[in-house]
Amino acid sequence: QVRLVESGGGFVQPGGSLRLSCAASGFTFRTSAMTWYRQAPGKERELVATISSNTGSTNYADSVKGRFTISRDNAKNMVYLQMNSLKPEDTAVYYCKIRFLNYWGQGTQVTVSS
Repeated sequence: QVRLVESGGGFVQPGGSLRLSCAASGFTFRTSAMTWYRQAPGKERELVATISSNTGSTNYADSVKGRFTISRDNAKNMVYLQMNSLKPEDTAVYYCKIRFLNYWGQGTQVTVSS
């Protein structure tokens, strides 16, 4: 069955960095576009970044553009989200998702606070 397992979240001060990882299994990863979403308390889930399956082209929400980088390793069935220059408003639970299918991981908490 499809499984997405996020890791790498934690507590970081403003301006810090974190790298999230998502381990994927149960589907053909190399042909699947992947996404990262986030959900802050009291807010709707928000699309943060997308990476295509073939060219590896990427897209980002305006709120994270220039600070976050999505990448993938098809040999390891992994997708990553490098987050730099973190801000308190980046605090959320971050989720990995197959772009065109409704499968979600359990999420990983990111807290940015001084």
